[in-house]
Amino acid sequence: MTSSHPTPAPCQWFSRLARPLDRRSAPRLALLFLGAILARGRRTVTTWIRAAKLGGQYQSCYIAVAAAGKKADHIARRLLIEVVFPLLKGATRLTLALDDTPTKRYGPHVQGAGVHHNPTPGPAGSPYVYGHVFVVLGLLVTHKTWGTIALPLLSRLYVRKKDLPAIDPKHRPAFRTKLELAVELLRWVKPWLDLLNLPIWVVADGAYANKEFLKPAASLGMTVVSRLRKDAALRSLPRPKPPGRRGPAPTYGPDVIDLAKRAGQRRGWSSDTFELYGEKVVKKYKTFLATWRPAGGVIRVVLVDEPTGWRAYFCTDTSASVADILGMVADRFSLEITFRECKQIVGAGQQQVRFIWANIGAFHICLWTFTLTEAWAWGRKDEELVDRSGSPWDKVSRRPSHADKRRAWRRELLGEEIRAVLRAGVTEEEIQAAADRLLSLAA
Repeated sequence: MTSSHPTPAPCQWFSRLARPLDRRSAPRLALLFLGAILARGRRTVTTWIRAAKLGGQYQSCYIAVAAAGKKADHIARRLLIEVVFPLLKGATRLTLALDDTPTKRYGPHVQGAGVHHNPTPGPAGSPYVYGHVFVVLGLLVTHKTWGTIALPLLSRLYVRKKDLPAIDPKHRPAFRTKLELAVELLRWVKPWLDLLNLPIWVVADGAYANKEFLKPAASLGMTVVSRLRKDAALRSLPRPKPPGRRGPAPTYGPDVIDLAKRAGQRRGWSSDTFELYGEKVVKKYKTFLATWRPAGGVIRVVLVDEPTGWRAYFCTDTSASVADILGMVADRFSLEITFRECKQIVGAGQQQVRFIWANIGAFHICLWTFTLTEAWAWGRKDEELVDRSGSPWDKVSRRPSHADKRRAWRRELLGEEIRAVLRAGVTEEEIQAAADRLLSLAA
């Protein structure tokens, strides 16, 4: 499978992605992409600006970040078609992952920020966090040695209804639930993924297993895999309509299915070996068909016997195998890893901006630089990305982390600057300026 769009070189990605902006902001956004890659320490927007040598235009840079937030859909489309599509060569199915993630913020004047549930409070953390919550759409791609990686494409900022009045009416978005934002992301990506003419599957957290999400996804022709509540109101398959009876055939069966009773029965369990999280494991499972109103009809249910208790999953494609369902549930965890890397390595949430569109733009720049870094490292050997000679305790078989890939790309970008300075006829002032810049980035 190939894309009809030309693949730009990595050095051209920044300018190609910035083209949806006007001619004044586009060059600055392209340089801010470079600055976001080169920045070290606390990755605020000012750190990006210093790394991109745009200190004299800092006010215009903040405008460019906000403009990136307003044009996020257009930039994400270019990222998908020109950068991500070439990584899907040989794919037989497209898998999307959806979830929401909070980013901590500080200060009372940050537009759109509020108190949200903290999914990872930690040993001493609070169950709530003040900041932003973004619903993120990622595309799962499989590398031959690194396994499944979630590449974030686009997100939507979720703002609670009670926090909307604090936003200037001129820039205040309409209230939408997380489910509505997730459906909006699916509708955005649908026409572009259709260019590849491949089936589209969506794996989401159990919080999205709701009719407000499942039925629009079905209308888009997408198959959904998610976790099923243990008290889900399942029913049996519908009985055939008696001959001569008027009206449509029944959609739902007459009998109630109790998942707890199904899981508690000793008979009916099967065991098989599945490849999950990069390893082969033996799972004990049950699978059957049932009808469920939120899905609008028949679904395939899979019960898995885990050491901590049984769990239930479902798929809206009744022909899906147990291996497909459990494999996608395991692959969804790669999106959680992406969230962690975007916050700890890329610095998502550290940008110290207040305006709502600047917050959206800054978060997307973090997501996009993560995807760009993974795409840059995709075809390179592990030896090019990480040097473990100084860490003899490290495992040679361990795949390069995102931090390793980011450092390798930073070295290549800085190497290009050095080679540009070492051209024939370079002056001593140019060499000194280059040395000062490299020292400031390294310190």
